[in-house]
Amino acid sequence: MIINGKEVNIEDINYESKMHTKRENGLLLSDEQINILKKYDIDYLKYNNMSSLIYEIEEILNIEYYEDLDNLSIELAEFNYYQNTNK
Repeated sequence: MIINGKEVNIEDINYESKMHTKRENGLLLSDEQINILKKYDIDYLKYNNMSSLIYEIEEILNIEYYEDLDNLSIELAEFNYYQNTNK
């Protein structure tokens, strides 16, 4: 199967790393997201809501652009909207 222009074998996808898990501080984050945060020395445990974590990421992106961190910011913002916005 081709996803985003790359050949991907579905059997090779690690779904566990993509599953959101409630962390010690109450945030729902996947292991994959945490690995990206750790890569940029962002301690997700010091934030008690998704908005403040997204703000910190945006502050870093204002200084220097990182594609994976930007993608994470977008992903978290969308997740936060659908989880926490009264519709």
